Amino acid sequence: MADSGIVLIGDPRVTAIEVRESNEPLVDLRPIPRLRIDPRKADHTGGWHHARAGLAERLANAAAALPSGIELLIVEAFRSPARQRGYWDGYRDELRAHYPGLTDPRLYHLATRWVAPPEVAPHCTGGAVDLTLCDTDGVELDLGSPLDATPEQSSGSCFTAAQVPREAAANRAILVSTLTDAGLVNYPTEWWHWSYGERYWAFSTGAPHALFGPVEPPS
Repeated sequence: MADSGIVLIGDPRVTAIEVRESNEPLVDLRPIPRLRIDPRKADHTGGWHHARAGLAERLANAAAALPSGIELLIVEAFRSPARQRGYWDGYRDELRAHYPGLTDPRLYHLATRWVAPPEVAPHCTGGAVDLTLCDTDGVELDLGSPLDATPEQSSGSCFTAAQVPREAAANRAILVSTLTDAGLVNYPTEWWHWSYGERYWAFSTGAPHALFGPVEPPS
């Protein structure tokens, strides 16, 4: 259950960051070249394939910079508060069953490795995205663990810096370098989670404030 010094999203240093809302709109990610939309997290609002304009621009730059034959596969960008609450409550229940006797503070700490507390959730701002790599036929590349695998399910291989087999490590290195160069930051316990403009981005980059707070689903 060790976190190896990783600062989690529920850390007071993150949650205390001021948000100065930029009012950037949510935009549809579907028109971006070399970027595919996966339907597994589809919702009735279409929110899962929308993101703030600044994040969308950086995703476009990242997709264009990928090696030939590789594309970005978007699994979920904007997420409604109700869906976030469901993820949060469900994972906390899993942890209670997996680690009997956890105190409430420890339960909160462990839960934030895999899902953000609803009150600070990056996806609800439109500033975060869960994604992976695929080939030009849409077939996912091996990144070392299933996307959305918990630390318990993946034996820790969901952590971005985890030791994974050579092919997966090479693919993970492409993902990390390309998205980092495009100006996104990773949540270190989830190789698939990247963000721009929200609190964790501000903490990671030393920005004086976050740009995005919670936003309404696309109309």
